Amino acid sequence: MMPILFLTISGQAVVTVFITIIVVALICWLLWWLIGYLALPQPFDKVLRVLIAIVAVVFLINAILTLAGMSFIKWN
Repeated sequence: MMPILFLTISGQAVVTVFITIIVVALICWLLWWLIGYLALPQPFDKVLRVLIAIVAVVFLINAILTLAGMSFIKWN
């Protein structure tokens, strides 16, 4: 029989992570829009959009892991 793992997550932590994710998503969307608005040449456009996507995914994974108490990026 597999043991069941229960995580206790405080409501304040969930709200904090949720607000942080919204702010980071808004910043990433704004950067994504700015790259399209500036009409950068093709290779630079794609490279910057890939970098923004990678940073957003890493930040999202870190925010979710923070709820479980196992974040891999420590903000001091």
